[in-house]
Amino acid sequence: MKVTFLGAAETVTGSCFLVEGGGKRFLVDCGMFQGKEEKMNEQPFEFDITSIDFMLLTHAHIDHSGRIPKLVKEGYGGPIYTTKATADLCSILLPDSGHIQEMEIEWQNRKRMRAGKEPIEPLYTAEDAQLSLKNFQHMFYDDVFELDDNISFRFRDAGHILGSSIIEIWLKENGGTIKLVFSGDLGQKNQPILRDPT
Repeated sequence: MKVTFLGAAETVTGSCFLVEGGGKRFLVDCGMFQGKEEKMNEQPFEFDITSIDFMLLTHAHIDHSGRIPKLVKEGYGGPIYTTKATADLCSILLPDSGHIQEMEIEWQNRKRMRAGKEPIEPLYTAEDAQLSLKNFQHMFYDDVFELDDNISFRFRDAGHILGSSIIEIWLKENGGTIKLVFSGDLGQKNQPILRDPT
């Protein structure tokens, strides 16, 4: 089993992990870099997109979900497993993110044209984001989903925002089982509306 940290390592944003195990390659989160790391969003993904079997999403915040439309635009066609509330929030946040990028690129392109430079494309558009939502498949908290004989996973309540999850993953390899836990972002106890983290 191998876990590669592709974001949120030595920085806070851009959460993305590539897991290779149980005979599969999958992502946990595919977030957007923000702040001083924002230019990293334009970099190519550090893996072959067509080799990714599925994706797990901890929650809807853009630093965890924001590059999903780019991933789908560039060829990913597999499922994105998450909670229903996360899928619902992404149906608002991701198209809005695409719209913001379109507006920012339009402004930059006006400046580029005045300087005699070629126009540039947004990372993705609102339409690209809308198309990526077709890949979402929602799960319920605490249900163990058996993907196949070697991989199963479960979403637990992280108490961070509506739908946020701690993801438990069981991988069978070499006659044994390894359990991985991705915490996502954890909430505080005794908050209104949200349940305490599991």
